[in-house]
Amino acid sequence: MATCKTFYLAFLVVASAEFVWKHHNNEELPLVLEEVHEKCPNITRVYALSEPSVRNVPLYVIEFSDNPGFHQPYKPEVKYVGNIHGNEVLGRELLLGLAHYLCDQYNNHDRHIRALIHNTRIHLLPSMNPDGWQLATDTGGQDYLIGRNNNHSVDLNRNFPDLDAITFEFERQGVSHNNHLLKDLSRLAAPLEPETRAVMRWIMSIPFVLSAAMHGGDLVANYPYDESRSGAPVSEYSASPDDDTFRELAMAYASAHADMASASRTGCRISSDDTTAYNFGEQGGVTNGAAWYSLKGGMQDFNYLATNAFEITLELGCQKYTPERDLEKEWIRNKDALLAFIWKAHTGVKGIVSDDSGFIQNAIISVVNITGPVPRPIRHDITTGAYGDYYRLLTPGHYEVTASKPGYFPVSRVVTVPHHQTSAKILNFKLEPTTNWFDDYTAFGLYPHGLRDAQPRIYKRSIYQQITDSLLDNKQVKHSTLA
Repeated sequence: MATCKTFYLAFLVVASAEFVWKHHNNEELPLVLEEVHEKCPNITRVYALSEPSVRNVPLYVIEFSDNPGFHQPYKPEVKYVGNIHGNEVLGRELLLGLAHYLCDQYNNHDRHIRALIHNTRIHLLPSMNPDGWQLATDTGGQDYLIGRNNNHSVDLNRNFPDLDAITFEFERQGVSHNNHLLKDLSRLAAPLEPETRAVMRWIMSIPFVLSAAMHGGDLVANYPYDESRSGAPVSEYSASPDDDTFRELAMAYASAHADMASASRTGCRISSDDTTAYNFGEQGGVTNGAAWYSLKGGMQDFNYLATNAFEITLELGCQKYTPERDLEKEWIRNKDALLAFIWKAHTGVKGIVSDDSGFIQNAIISVVNITGPVPRPIRHDITTGAYGDYYRLLTPGHYEVTASKPGYFPVSRVVTVPHHQTSAKILNFKLEPTTNWFDDYTAFGLYPHGLRDAQPRIYKRSIYQQITDSLLDNKQVKHSTLA
């Protein structure tokens, strides 16, 4: 009898661990994540973001890493965010399925999945908008708009600080600075929603390198900028300094997808009575955001302009509320693309910046593309993290990479980024303080690339944190100048 009981309990555990392709409600979602954690306790962690939704539903994340809960130098951080618009549900279920798949394949000793998890820290947020999901589900999931917004009727993908406007104004002024722009924000266009604040805190607290936001309504991988420079609502290509890299990231997903990049597939119709349908497969399954249509306050551009993260937006299919019967089929169509995109975090160069006393945080990493006959500066710097580590995504080619920080001599090195990378080239820098030589090295013209007044735009962590905290404070979300 005892043997029968043991077998029955074991059967229940195995049965419960089987992932079911269905629409998981807001109560089931964390149970699915906890189930994965129970199967893979050594490589996963389930946590909630700092603030729940308007209706008090926690925003749950599952993390995969060989050391869950801790950032490790040389290991890039990647995130997927699903269900930003509540009625666009496929991303939500794909991320739950991906969590199960990563755990199962790891336990099955799949060498590719083990290598991916051992060398990457992966965060999956299945639902950023559980309230919108609930409304869309309760009303049948058939309307193009019902459930799109959060419970305050706000579109979360228009609710982030508009940093594009700042970088475009800097361009007009001839100021070569378009990174970590929260310091330059003086006014919010609208109050920040709790879901937006929670995701902003998340983005600012973890040194993400690569990211994708998951939507529905078309089939295309969209890359920055989402906002047009002139204010034109459609058809204006708005290139970022990393346009080549963003296009390659988008192509990585589109080309690994079953038919996102297919020129012969059927396009998505805008409405039921629309007789024409454009197929983005004719342009490789990718588009610049503003070349499609312009939007302000998007999460994609916020990642790029506020942090070191490179984010693209994935439109996963013509339907917004994917029928339950099609979920597993869509998983098969997207699985290879989901994994291929994560591997792109291991392209370009990475390394550590230090001096004789240890790691240097907030050092600036600037890059010049020297592949062709004319050197081309990529006017988007990134900064080093707490361990002095950096990750610079780049397309194959030859580059001059410079590490610098006020008070140190800048150091430049030349590197070749090869094709078909599975690991970024390691490029470490050791800087020497200028106090060893001069009191003020800027007078000798030693700072690279001719930054205005020879002063690099770098913010001390304490000041940067004050700005971020002020932005995210519940009391500071009114239409007023931030302190």
